[in-house]
Amino acid sequence: QVHLAESGGGSVQAGGSLRLSCVVSGATNRATCVSWFRRSPGKERDWVATLYTPTSREYYADSVKGRVTISRDSAKNAISLEMSNLTPEDTGMYYCAADHIGVCEGNKSPFDFVAWGQGIQVTVSS
Repeated sequence: QVHLAESGGGSVQAGGSLRLSCVVSGATNRATCVSWFRRSPGKERDWVATLYTPTSREYYADSVKGRVTISRDSAKNAISLEMSNLTPEDTGMYYCAADHIGVCEGNKSPFDFVAWGQGIQVTVSS
């Protein structure tokens, strides 16, 4: 079983930056396709970014492309999401997900993932 724990959220003003971290533990061999999702108020979970760890291939939603970087911190066994130039539309609960079903690629559905972190709040004020 894969265990995920997010950290690094918080409140920031528009234009600011935040770095989220997702520590992966347990059956880490099943965490080769790690994704971040965002649930904005009143909305479903939207896919933000994916990292396929065997090749370090990155995938990004159009809404965050150019402002977000997903990367692996091998020393900490974590997947980070570095976000910059944040806008109020980036506000929401951010979740990391792993132990995926199917092909690891962009625009993943939340139903493609078995393991989820508890989520962490990001609030961007204007």
